[in-house]
Amino acid sequence: MNQTTTMEFVTETDAIVPTELQEVEIQLLLEGLYQMYGYDFRGYVRGSIGRRIINRMRAERLPTITALLEKVLHEEGYLERLLNDLSIRMTEMYRDPSFFAAFRNEVVPKLRDLPEIRIWHAGCATGEEVYSMAILMMEEDLWERTKIYATDMNEKALTAAQKGAFPLKKMQQYTKNYLKAGGNKAFSEYYTADHQFAYFSPILNDNLTFAQHNLVTDSSFNEFHVILCRNVMIYFDAALQQKVHRLFYDSLAEGGFIGLGSKESILSMPRGIEYEEFNSSEKIYRKKT
Repeated sequence: MNQTTTMEFVTETDAIVPTELQEVEIQLLLEGLYQMYGYDFRGYVRGSIGRRIINRMRAERLPTITALLEKVLHEEGYLERLLNDLSIRMTEMYRDPSFFAAFRNEVVPKLRDLPEIRIWHAGCATGEEVYSMAILMMEEDLWERTKIYATDMNEKALTAAQKGAFPLKKMQQYTKNYLKAGGNKAFSEYYTADHQFAYFSPILNDNLTFAQHNLVTDSSFNEFHVILCRNVMIYFDAALQQKVHRLFYDSLAEGGFIGLGSKESILSMPRGIEYEEFNSSEKIYRKKT
């Protein structure tokens, strides 16, 4: 079973504050998900995940969260619906273009001498940033030596990611992001389109591996030169963040790079002292040798 970062759900509003009884029900629901199915959201920031649970309860017109738990335990197919609510899908191609520009200009030169470059996108959602990195490495003439492992807990999101098809209406914004990130070709060269979707070149899939992986319960599965986990751990409590950072440390090669989200840091985490700030403004850190 796997932990994720992907999501579409009824609009989350800060005005939702669970009652004391609902807090107990939320705890029981999260424990039930873990005990029955192995999905562990118990270390997520409680306020945020509580609002999502209440949103789902209201969308289903249920009187209590306990009624929601009953549906999860006894109604076939309902688990996936709830998982799509509890996981967080906020992504786009070349999201935060300055990060990708810094990666291209500062990190890539450090990778050029490696015989093989292994990159792990942890919490890849529907794959927009995975394909962004694939294109970047192709433009840097490193694609043949690059292996990208993209993981998430959400099977539905992974299936979508493998297709490499994104709404055509988003291509205008994605093209702007691509150019700001240092792209040097016409972005449309990388995809074909119909009236609804842009389909990215199958060549980009050659060195991509999509798989389920749980940041909470699964262990390291390879040694990587780059780990990208951006804007994922802001949804984790302090204890879970520390656990995941230990996993990343164990998975990162000496001299390897880790890229985090704009509001995340590694220096206060266990073994934080064993990283250097490679680019502090873009939250890129390098494991000391």
